[in-house]
Amino acid sequence: MKKFNYGKIFLLGFGFFGVSVIWTVYNAFVPLFLANKFGLAPALIGFFMTLDNIAALFIQPTVGAWSDKLRTKIGRRMPFILIGAPVGALAFGLIPMAAVLPLFVACTSTLLLSMAFWRTPVVALMPDITPSKYRSQANGIINLMGGLGTIIASLVGSTLYEININFPFWMGSVLVLVAAALVFLFIKEPKQFENPEKQPNMLQSLREVVTDKDKSGLRILLAIFFWFLAYSGIDAFLTLYATKRLGLTDGDAGRLVGHMGITFVLFAIVAGILGSRIGRRVTISIGIIIMAALIVLIAVLPIPFLTTEITKIPGLGMIRTLNLFLMGAGIAWSFININSLPMVVDMTTLARVGTFTGLYYLFSTFSAIVGPNLNGLIVQLSGNNYNAMMFVGPFFLVVALYMMAGVKRGEIQKEVIT
Repeated sequence: MKKFNYGKIFLLGFGFFGVSVIWTVYNAFVPLFLANKFGLAPALIGFFMTLDNIAALFIQPTVGAWSDKLRTKIGRRMPFILIGAPVGALAFGLIPMAAVLPLFVACTSTLLLSMAFWRTPVVALMPDITPSKYRSQANGIINLMGGLGTIIASLVGSTLYEININFPFWMGSVLVLVAAALVFLFIKEPKQFENPEKQPNMLQSLREVVTDKDKSGLRILLAIFFWFLAYSGIDAFLTLYATKRLGLTDGDAGRLVGHMGITFVLFAIVAGILGSRIGRRVTISIGIIIMAALIVLIAVLPIPFLTTEITKIPGLGMIRTLNLFLMGAGIAWSFININSLPMVVDMTTLARVGTFTGLYYLFSTFSAIVGPNLNGLIVQLSGNNYNAMMFVGPFFLVVALYMMAGVKRGEIQKEVIT
């Protein structure tokens, strides 16, 4: 029986910290480069912002299954981290210096491929070293570290961006290298696993989920698809929404994600504990309802109200009404995000954790491809009305809520299956 070690989980969280730093800076400032530096239309920006997810769609599930079967002296997950993190860090640092679009695309493409290569293995390490009973709490800790990465990247990164546009990217490169080094030095993988040759691959596992008489697995994967459809579609255009519709500066727009990340961090562990107390499905459903309601309010309330200045906090910048709504959304997102991966991996055995982690990313990544493309098209067809996307997100959240209503498995296992 594995023991739950908070210290190891916090150290493992540095891997997710590095991933979050990279994507927060990327999602905040790359759309601004595409619109202001290269003059791309919203639909093209939406497509560009899904290229990372297109790469991940083909790479992450396959890498997850591959890492289940790999056996090396340093473990089955570590080789992917030691290759992907340095390559990604180098490519990321070069992005803001690319003066022409082809070079910009070359840098971003290298980043996308390398990040997709190591994300699933680093996430799969959590259930590798954590008993079922504690996986929601562990995922809360890991996402807390990821949230800290989001906050640092958003708030510090936005300040650095105002000084020099290169600085937040260089900061991200350094932090991801430090994060990967800490995971490698302090996390020791388990040595004993079932014979990998006896385990179904990802496509066979997906077929099992689809044909299973109990549709819990399929329903939660579809729920994941729909709530990420809502989240990723808005996230990709949040800085453009803030600058084009609300008239905020680039720096203030970049800080919005950080303000949402603060409450996500504060409630990450709470969400994990709540999931273990009242159930993961119930906790996720509460988060979906709250998040949908907040997005509806953002969509219908007038701009002067959303941009009303409340107070200015050192390090956080100006706090407006919109920021408060996004902080509430951060709490709701923690309820959803913290408990979803543990539900998926607790529908399988320990030997297939990487494969089912890959299925989780298959659906969330495909959703993250569709979301920005769909929202970019909606914005463009509505005459560049960025508020139009705020009316679409709640609909997809309602669909996700319906899917969750039929999920019967994925709660804490009474015994750890090995």
